[in-house]
Amino acid sequence: MQTGLTNVGALFSKQEYFLSELMLSADLFKQASELLGSDNTADEQEKLGTFLIGTVETDIHDIGKNIVASIMQTNGFKVIDLGEDVPVAKFVEAVKEHQPQIIGLSCLLTTCFEYMKKTIDAIKAEGLDKGRLILIGGGPTDENTLKYVGGDIRCPDAQNAVEVSKKFLGVK
Repeated sequence: MQTGLTNVGALFSKQEYFLSELMLSADLFKQASELLGSDNTADEQEKLGTFLIGTVETDIHDIGKNIVASIMQTNGFKVIDLGEDVPVAKFVEAVKEHQPQIIGLSCLLTTCFEYMKKTIDAIKAEGLDKGRLILIGGGPTDENTLKYVGGDIRCPDAQNAVEVSKKFLGVK
């Protein structure tokens, strides 16, 4: 199953598959994993690391976040999904609790860039960015957004998030 979803992600990145196909594949993977009782704690996942993701405060959109979480999970990451409309303090506490190597912040509304910035600023103020990769993503984000909010990398899609995360961890 994991190989199939990884392939779908790669085809989506090449624009050979559409968003609807990616979403359907991610949903089917999630349902199949639940039916099979898979908790995604394979040894390989522990080797790859932990990925913490959430949609920033005041944004309730979750489709993109859910796709990224599913694709990261199928590629061997332990995924901690905080959900949507995640307050700054909850992100900070989750980083302390779960000690992820990679942190992903998502938003679909430009009005939420300020909350993305506040979240990253709070993570940095606590020194929790050291040795971690902070990814941002979402439809309206671009390189200017990345500079403004202070993240490390902007990921235009889920497959890119996998690639930069593996590179950060030194995994092929």
